[in-house]
Amino acid sequence: MIVDIFIPCFIDQLHPNVALNMVKILEKLGCGVNYNPEQTCCGQPAFNAGYWDEARAVGEKFIKEFQNDRYIVAPSASCTGFVKNYYPEMFNNSVLHNELKQIKNNMFEFSDFLVNVLKITNLGATLKGVATYHDSCAGLREYGIKNEPRTLLSKVRGLEIREMKETEVCCGFGGTFSAKFEPIAVGMVEQKVKNAMEVKADYIVSTDMSCLLHIDSYIKKQNLNMKVMHITDVLVSGWE
Repeated sequence: MIVDIFIPCFIDQLHPNVALNMVKILEKLGCGVNYNPEQTCCGQPAFNAGYWDEARAVGEKFIKEFQNDRYIVAPSASCTGFVKNYYPEMFNNSVLHNELKQIKNNMFEFSDFLVNVLKITNLGATLKGVATYHDSCAGLREYGIKNEPRTLLSKVRGLEIREMKETEVCCGFGGTFSAKFEPIAVGMVEQKVKNAMEVKADYIVSTDMSCLLHIDSYIKKQNLNMKVMHITDVLVSGWE
């Protein structure tokens, strides 16, 4: 199987290790990986900020870059959820309608792809410690994943999974929300980290690096002994 990968702009610029680890996992499972270097962004930042025309222009570029019948895998429930849920509205009755329909059917968030398409749950990873999983708003409410990441994490040797309180509550990031409403965003992430500390978590894990960037900034600001990890980073832990 050959799959296309979409790497979100913020992962490309800030945490490329997440993308590299996803590629390692896919290749270990026998997938050929195709990366189009012309790809940039799905358009979600502009859309959420109210710049629909700009978002539509970026989205049109995205659609033209993935015009084939291969699976499209991305390490972000936020980006995949945006494409699946909001592109149909952005490109309703447009000349790209058919191309979009194909992309919508082919696009998968990484953990969903592993569990429900490849039928793989154990990657042979080893990580000692306690982890708690953060349900991102986009992953849970827009894309609709909950059990898949937890299933994968449960197979990691040495890792104990503890559910924190209010795991389904927003961390306060919300894209431009955290910039426009900083005091509220800080209060929300403070509560999220507090809940993780109550279960004595060494790691906060999520499918969305955007949430983790926000959470990590608070952890570092408070000099707390806790680490954030994208699920791809966890699933390659302990590999030689």
